Amino acid sequence: MTTARRERPAETGTPIIEVRAISKIYAGGVEALNDISLEVPRGKLTTLLGPSGCGKTTLLKIIAGLIPATSGEVLVSGRPVTGPGPDRAFVFQDFALMPWASVLRNVAFGLELRGVSRSERDEVARRHIAEVGLAGFEDRHPHELSGGMRQRVGLARALAVDADVLLMDEPFSSVDEQTRRKFQEDMLGLLSAHGKTVLFVTHSIEEAVYLSDRIVLLSRRPSRVAQVIEPEIRRGDDPEAIRRHPAYLDTVETIWQGLKRYLD
Repeated sequence: MTTARRERPAETGTPIIEVRAISKIYAGGVEALNDISLEVPRGKLTTLLGPSGCGKTTLLKIIAGLIPATSGEVLVSGRPVTGPGPDRAFVFQDFALMPWASVLRNVAFGLELRGVSRSERDEVARRHIAEVGLAGFEDRHPHELSGGMRQRVGLARALAVDADVLLMDEPFSSVDEQTRRKFQEDMLGLLSAHGKTVLFVTHSIEEAVYLSDRIVLLSRRPSRVAQVIEPEIRRGDDPEAIRRHPAYLDTVETIWQGLKRYLD
């Protein structure tokens, strides 16, 4: 799996995702989101960041069409979201792999649901398995893989369906720090090569700044958009140089100061 970081495609036309005045109130009157509006530019990686429990995953699931909003609407490529669709792929925090199925079957599953022939879906799945560095593991099952390898299977599955948008819910939270950093670096090169739009959820300020073209900072619940930050970081090939760069460190500190007011 390549670690080269390429520039993602420039934004063209209208945003691919438009969130318009989204609110979410759960049973019992718990208000998670309050009148959230934001735009996600095409071909960029946008991160949702905020205090624990602020509704980041709730918003991501509304955009995915997995749960309904109480009010407001979400458009993807100009079309209202009314449920899950082939234009969006979800990468879950807990991998969400089928434990009884092989790596090959897990990666090909989305194509199987679409009625793609077995020979074609297996060919596509094998290609993406190799891309994420798991060639030779096609016949293994999830319990035979490390956490990092299982997450690579989840990413390969999302890429295999060739959705325009990848929705990623804290995909690195279950792996150790070394694996996390390596996966961050590899993922950016891979996503860039595919020209995907990514909406990413994390609790980590450092991860958000390292990965993102744009960071949407959310307030505490009921959540609103508090700030939108675009890290001015030169994306080179040396990840450690990025993490030592003054612009990176300054952006991390700026976001921390913004978040602190919601933690008291």
